[in-house]
Amino acid sequence: MVALFVALVVALPIIAIFYLALTPEKNIWPHLISTVLPGYITTTLGLLFGVGLISFIIGVGSAWIITIYEFPFRSKLEWLLLIPLAMPTYIIAYSYGELFDYSGPIQTYMRSIFNWNNSKDYWFPDLFTLGGAIFVISFVLYPYVYLTARAAFMRQTNSLIEASSTLGCSMLKTFYKIALPMARPAIVVGIILVLMECLNEFAALEYFGVNTLTVGVYVTWLQKNNLGGASQIAIVMLLFIFSLIVLERKLRKNRTFHQNSKNSLSPNRINVIGYKAWILSFVCFVPILIGFIAPAFVLIKFVLMRYYEVDLNEYFHLVFNSIFLASIASMLTVFIGIYLINSMNTSNNLLLKISISISRIGYALPGVVLALGIMVPLIHFDRLIQNIFSSFMGISLGLIFTGTFIAIIYAYIVRFLTIAYGTVESGFSSLSPNMAMASRTLGKSQIETLLKIELPIVRPAIIAAALLVFVDSMKELPATLLLRPFNFDTLSTHVYTYASLSAIEDAALPALTIVLTGILPIILLNRTLMLKNK
Repeated sequence: MVALFVALVVALPIIAIFYLALTPEKNIWPHLISTVLPGYITTTLGLLFGVGLISFIIGVGSAWIITIYEFPFRSKLEWLLLIPLAMPTYIIAYSYGELFDYSGPIQTYMRSIFNWNNSKDYWFPDLFTLGGAIFVISFVLYPYVYLTARAAFMRQTNSLIEASSTLGCSMLKTFYKIALPMARPAIVVGIILVLMECLNEFAALEYFGVNTLTVGVYVTWLQKNNLGGASQIAIVMLLFIFSLIVLERKLRKNRTFHQNSKNSLSPNRINVIGYKAWILSFVCFVPILIGFIAPAFVLIKFVLMRYYEVDLNEYFHLVFNSIFLASIASMLTVFIGIYLINSMNTSNNLLLKISISISRIGYALPGVVLALGIMVPLIHFDRLIQNIFSSFMGISLGLIFTGTFIAIIYAYIVRFLTIAYGTVESGFSSLSPNMAMASRTLGKSQIETLLKIELPIVRPAIIAAALLVFVDSMKELPATLLLRPFNFDTLSTHVYTYASLSAIEDAALPALTIVLTGILPIILLNRTLMLKNK
């Protein structure tokens, strides 16, 4: 029953969106279809295609180079290629906006070198376009593809590469004919993650002036005050998401490759020397430079320029708010994840399994859509409770759920339950079923077995899950921005507010704090991958 309740709670935002879209005060489908919707869809498809393609090229290419070749600084670049994940997309967008601005360091330096007087004397690429958005977002999200492709390449056997070489195939042909097809299931997973993150992105695209479906939901809901229209656009987004999920499953269906040899590629790398080795180092360094070093340089520069103007009381208040919400969300999410996993492992009930599967779809929901789906049912619950207390007790309670911490934490749990469940499940999957059987034979109850035997063993996975949910909650912007209480700010909303006013330098310290926090799971991911490889 509890699992059914959790599934209902997670599915409630989706149900609410469909209800709003199908029962609007005014049917604006014809207006949407004839005006903004085609543009939203076209721009979204262009964004997904561009980011997916560039992320594929960078992620797969760098993963293959890191896995198959030995060259200077390879061991350092191996984990540094993951570090752009620590840079939230909206922060890197704001940083590049400052970097490429007319008054920014790049154009200022160019004018001083070539004695140009104004922008009419030279051409400079416009970052505030769809192409600029694709460029910036790709260099933040490619690590998803790099991570999955690298893991797949590391599991491939060296004997296949040697056989290909013996048959006269070049390394490039071996990659295209053997390594890439075998890694395709993992690469597809990485690309789908990239595309889902693209659909979730809001602040960066709004900043670049790129009107995707996500921006359309936000504008229609809050700026045009049309809840029904926003819900109808959100349904189109949900169709995009479900299409990606179905596509991923179809592409991976019957695409599993089994290998009998344990002689993996990693210990048998090809040693490259001379200028070719340095070219490989440079190729792997470029994504790190664009995706992390350059925007981090902008943030550090602003912090050093404005450190004496920082209001420490306000800053620590923002840090406390972010840590408070993220800590509660991570603890509750991990607790629910453990409960669902234990229920799944100790029951063969089909309805239970379906309910748990439903409860794991929250991560696919973009933050703007999730906030829209949460806001409406919470308003109805508040009205219901208010009517009950005012009718029977004459008490006015005010808002209990809407516009409170409960709404934000609810959104975090729904969105990040998949991360907690998957991470903790990986720990439970390593446990022998004989252990639980032996415990039950010795008279221990199911709860005692879980608390005294299983949880202590899977504690590293639990800590990892809590850390991942904590950091993702710290970075989450759309849901926090739309559901936060009045006059309440976190690090992410503070950065968004000042960036909207073209004053990113005043929010550089909170932005840098979010980035530094995001480095923690990067270290954890790299360590996990290294342990699996060993």
